[in-house]
Amino acid sequence: MLRGLLKSPAFAFGGSLLLATLLLALLGPLLLDLDTQTRVGLPYTPPTPSHWLGTDHMGLDMVSLLVEGLRSSLHVGLLAGSVATVVGTSIGVYGGYKGGLIDDVLTLSTNLFLVIPNLIILILLSSSLDEGRSLSLIALIIGCTTWTWSARAVRAQSASLRSRDHVALARINGLGTFEIVALHILPYLLSYIFMVFILQTAAGILSEASISMLGLGPYDSVSLGTILNDSIRNEALADGAWWAFAPAMILITVIAFSLFVINTSMEGVFNPRLRK
Repeated sequence: MLRGLLKSPAFAFGGSLLLATLLLALLGPLLLDLDTQTRVGLPYTPPTPSHWLGTDHMGLDMVSLLVEGLRSSLHVGLLAGSVATVVGTSIGVYGGYKGGLIDDVLTLSTNLFLVIPNLIILILLSSSLDEGRSLSLIALIIGCTTWTWSARAVRAQSASLRSRDHVALARINGLGTFEIVALHILPYLLSYIFMVFILQTAAGILSEASISMLGLGPYDSVSLGTILNDSIRNEALADGAWWAFAPAMILITVIAFSLFVINTSMEGVFNPRLRK
């Protein structure tokens, strides 16, 4: 499976795009002289050799803001994706394995959360925090409100494993629910869970960008979403300052696109029906 994944052109393409953004986020502060606090020019100064992407509405260097914003957005995406994956997988696996009334109750709860638009919940929760919003807190809110579809998907996979011979044999041998789930169900779902994590990470980055564009992003932090919000509020498009919003949009698009491509390539390798 792993060999087939490494030979996939789609996986190599998506992985290369993602690796490039990760290297920029990790090595940018080490290789570039970044400063997100000092004014280096007039508002909306066009790109120059000394400032590759010009300045924003306050005269701050856009390259510095983009690298810092990229790091923040990746932080939110990874943390939100981890929380959503853990919560969704736990509920989905437990409900799918137990079945019966427990499964019905968990499925009903999941479906109730599914019919409520996540963005509305995010807006309400973020606005209620007033000035206490931080990157990690926003990531936790996103993770706790976007786990539902992954729980539903994992539940279906777990339910299909419940009737397998190796699971029935484990029950006969007296293993408890935790041991059976940990030893005989989760190992068969690892590739699927990883794909869920990839999609949840992409959803976390896009969700943070959405609420930040509405002015509900983190205080005292720069993210790709807050950069877009600043450009909207200060009419960068009307002033023709494309460098104040286009690079942030491109970075968000590249990250989300690369994660979706990686997920699609993994599904093509791990799903026998798609391979056929």
